[in-house]
Order: sequence, then structure tokens, then C-alpha cells
Amino acid sequence: MAGEIPDLEVLERSGTGKGAARQARRDGMVPGILFGGEGDPLAIQMPFNVLLKRLKAGRFKSTLFNLKMEGKDDVRVICRDVQRDVVKDLPTHFDLMRLRRTSRIALYIHVDFINEDKAPGIKKGGVLTIVRQEVELNVLAGDIPDHITVDLEGKDIGDVIHISDVVLPEGARPTIDRDFVIANISAPRGLKAAADDEPEETDEE
Repeated sequence: MAGEIPDLEVLERSGTGKGAARQARRDGMVPGILFGGEGDPLAIQMPFNVLLKRLKAGRFKSTLFNLKMEGKDDVRVICRDVQRDVVKDLPTHFDLMRLRRTSRIALYIHVDFINEDKAPGIKKGGVLTIVRQEVELNVLAGDIPDHITVDLEGKDIGDVIHISDVVLPEGARPTIDRDFVIANISAPRGLKAAADDEPEETDEE
């Protein structure tokens, strides 16, 4: 199951339309709208500095949040859009969508690697090269995995681990159709350098 879902606090916004939105911005807030699910659309707002910090942290639009608002029940939401000023590239409006537990969403899920001590390639001095520390999966909002696991037992130098080699949680599937690489075990640098320095055999030899 998923780990702790981060909270996202917003305030209900009085009034709608351009005038109310401009007033919210003058007050240091970013206006937004909450829609979807079983509730009616609701005008909301968030402090500008709080939203900007979230955006700078990355993946704001692919993170599931627990929305907290005074006087309302908590609800799971995901950001569907952030509008920005075309000149300053700063947020001017945001859209949040309520999710049912049966809703499917795309989220980045952490990859855990286990049994490195049981991988012959690593015992020989091979290096585990992680290509993707996270993978984007299509999952159910009510059953989000905290991570997926890559078992390195038996893996040798030269082995490549693809997404098809990983047992995914029930109901989860990759958002990318191709069989992409997650990690590989490469030869030690010293061994690579020695192989590169070996002279090529000629017919005369």
C-alpha cells in the first residue's frame, strides 16, 4: 500500500470570476478551482509562496495529495493544470481534481533494489547502475503502492533489468508501452579499461 500521502492545505475563496481572482492575487494568494468527484466545483486559493515552493520541488502535477480545507472533509486530489504568467513564468491559477478510490492516475513510484549480496555480478566487483530510481505507473487512487521491488539475486555482470522483469502490484501498469530498462550490472571500470587497452589480434600474429 502507499506510504503517507502529503497534505495540501487550501482555503475556500469567496466569489468567482476575474475580479475575485485579481483580488486573491493582490492578497498574495493564487486562485484555483476544485472539481470532479461527487462534489460541485469549488473556488479555492493557496498562498503564492506555498504553491511556488511545491512547484520548485517538482512533480506537483503527478503527486497525489490529501486536500485539507477548513470545514470540509479531507479528499484525495491531483493537480490537473497550473497556469503561469507568460512573461514571469509564475503561477497565476491552478486546477485540482477530486479522485474516487476507483480512479486511475499516473504516479511516479520508487524502486527498491534487494539482495545485492546475492548477485554474482556484484560479488565479482560489478557495478549496479540504476537507470530509473522511480517509474511512472498507472495505478488505482485507492491502492497506490509505496514502491516496487527489483530482486538482484542471481544477476551477473552484463545483465540488464527491464520493467518486464519486475512483478508489479496488482492493478498497476507502466505508462510507457515499451519494455524500458530500470538498471543493469556493468563490469568494474578497471576491467573495462583493461579490455579496451588490449591490442587487437592481426592475421600476421
